[in-house]
Amino acid sequence: MRIAIIPARGGSKRIPKKNIKSFCGQPMIAYPIAAAKASNLFDHIIVSTDCKSIKEVAESCGAEVPFTRPEHLSDDFTGTGAVVNHAIDWFKANVCEPDFVCCIYPTAPFLRATDLIDAYEKLVQCSDKSFCFSVGRYAFPVQRALTFDEQGDIGMLFPEHAGTRSQDLKEVFHDAGQFYFGRAAAFLSHVATFGPASIPYFMPRERVMDIDDEEDWQQAEMMFELLTTKESL
Repeated sequence: MRIAIIPARGGSKRIPKKNIKSFCGQPMIAYPIAAAKASNLFDHIIVSTDCKSIKEVAESCGAEVPFTRPEHLSDDFTGTGAVVNHAIDWFKANVCEPDFVCCIYPTAPFLRATDLIDAYEKLVQCSDKSFCFSVGRYAFPVQRALTFDEQGDIGMLFPEHAGTRSQDLKEVFHDAGQFYFGRAAAFLSHVATFGPASIPYFMPRERVMDIDDEEDWQQAEMMFELLTTKESL
């Protein structure tokens, strides 16, 4: 059995009601739910939330909200892993034990059903791996990153690369923050996601956007509209 778990608490500070705020005409959470449904991979698509409004929107989009997330897992400091494991434990106790679990972030409007399908197939083919998660490429060499002190003076984060040509720097990647497909036992055993037990699923740069503030939100909407137009041609 395969289940999707979408962690969506109601206490967003930088963008109020971020998970259900209208994004290009639909609640933000509607997009990852639609991708999960369109993939036809999941027996259940569960939203873990502490918020009645999110519950109502999620259910109207076709997801299940079979429990209310406990208060101790709904603060600003609880990590995603604890929330996912709580949902797995609830599912084991009330339905059955899943084999595969996909944690999908509620703020992933660029996620496609094909991403989930391809990532799942990669994971199944690699029986010795526990996770497959979305990865993005940095647009600029991070080894040339700059820092500024309290006086505004400029420094280099990696001064040893001050004279290194950009083409000679090793390409590095980052967590794209869209989904983490894994074996349920690996989630419950706290296997490290960012380590040798995982394989990457590379996302195209135009579909990777970290939406943390209003400026990010506006840029993401512009990117989404451009992609929608491009894909309709």
